[in-house]
Amino acid sequence: MAGFREGVALLAALTFAWAGEAQAQDYVRADCRDQLNPAALRFDTQLHQRWYRRFWTGDCDHLPFCFPGSPNWNDIVGKLLVRGGPTEQAALLPKACRLGQMIGLEWARDKKVRHIDTGDLHVFKSQLEASGDALRGVDQVEASARAKMAR
Repeated sequence: MAGFREGVALLAALTFAWAGEAQAQDYVRADCRDQLNPAALRFDTQLHQRWYRRFWTGDCDHLPFCFPGSPNWNDIVGKLLVRGGPTEQAALLPKACRLGQMIGLEWARDKKVRHIDTGDLHVFKSQLEASGDALRGVDQVEASARAKMAR
């Protein structure tokens, strides 16, 4: 009987962990969800997770010192896909989604440990807008973000 209880407890724990992971993705654009790396979704704190949600949606959810709205990554991905056009969408979508995950997870961390701040987000957005080619812009921003995170 003890083995059965342990099995039920393990199943319940796995179910709750999976549900938490699924909820962590529900605010990401539907077309991005399959592009993200679930193993990379590791949050330092609940606040980290809430700021990550803000990054994707623009919703502050009572976060301290937060300004709701745009820009947010869901909107940025949509604009990139329009700019890239139908011929680039297949290559652009996974790159833009994964870039959002990488930048968002870092930006949402505590100020004392993060390597990407709000000023960097503005620079990245400007780089994306200034690039004549959406794919090239995503590649440039990815290189800039990786360089910042390597410091």
